Amino acid sequence: MAAVSKAETNWKGGLADGQGRVHVASGAFGDFEVSWGARAERRAGATSPEELLAAAHAACFSMALSHALGQEGLPPQELDVSAEVSFQPGEGITGIELNVRGKVPGVDADGFRKAAEGAKEGCPVSKALAGTEIRLGSAELA
Repeated sequence: MAAVSKAETNWKGGLADGQGRVHVASGAFGDFEVSWGARAERRAGATSPEELLAAAHAACFSMALSHALGQEGLPPQELDVSAEVSFQPGEGITGIELNVRGKVPGVDADGFRKAAEGAKEGCPVSKALAGTEIRLGSAELA
């Protein structure tokens, strides 16, 4: 049986002057605000779908890379992953860049980059976003 994740948003007002509250069913974190200002102008105090997508992609990619390295007998001690989702008003999401820095005993820089490229392709969030350009920026060993 598939694991199902659920979130809900209550939106009030128009696009430019409205705002929403997002609730995640798991209760892992409290409700939070989303708004057009946060999305298009990076206004503080609220988040955007793209920031949430970046968080999901960073988490998914770190898990995929940890798994890939573990399958090679090289489990990481630590992975620091960032994801940057670019949004252009009127156009949409224009790209995603993943960056990773890791402590992985027994792996060289080429092997780490190769594993990171594979994880980028195999991560379920990457697969869900297959129509979007996803780049692996840096993949460095600490």
